[in-house]
Amino acid sequence: MSRWIAVATCTLLLAACASKSSDITAAYVSPITYSNYTCQQLGLEAQAVSARAAALTGAQDDQRTRDQVATGVAIVVFWPAAFFVGGDKQTAAELAQMKGQMVAIEQASIQKNCGITFNHGPPPPATRTSSAQ
Repeated sequence: MSRWIAVATCTLLLAACASKSSDITAAYVSPITYSNYTCQQLGLEAQAVSARAAALTGAQDDQRTRDQVATGVAIVVFWPAAFFVGGDKQTAAELAQMKGQMVAIEQASIQKNCGITFNHGPPPPATRTSSAQ
């Protein structure tokens, strides 16, 4: 019985941990929001949104690391450390909003032929080419 309680407690603690920033999906933001923007205005907005999203990504991943450490300590050493597992609701919600704005800005950019795009993740691994001579 105590083993079942330990497993249930561990599961609940891990569920309370902050999400990885890459696992947070974009909230819907209508591209109509940006329909009256010029390409220059879209570019400036893209820079601002991108900078805020990058800051939130770092904060989200830092929170996840802190939560994982607190969970590990709670499981192994000191159960009251579980109270330091904070979760991520506010930062995650704002990051989802920023990701949604990035999508909307790209869509508005496509409609206006501005050429604004965002990097949506790590670049693919480089492939090695061998030149046989």
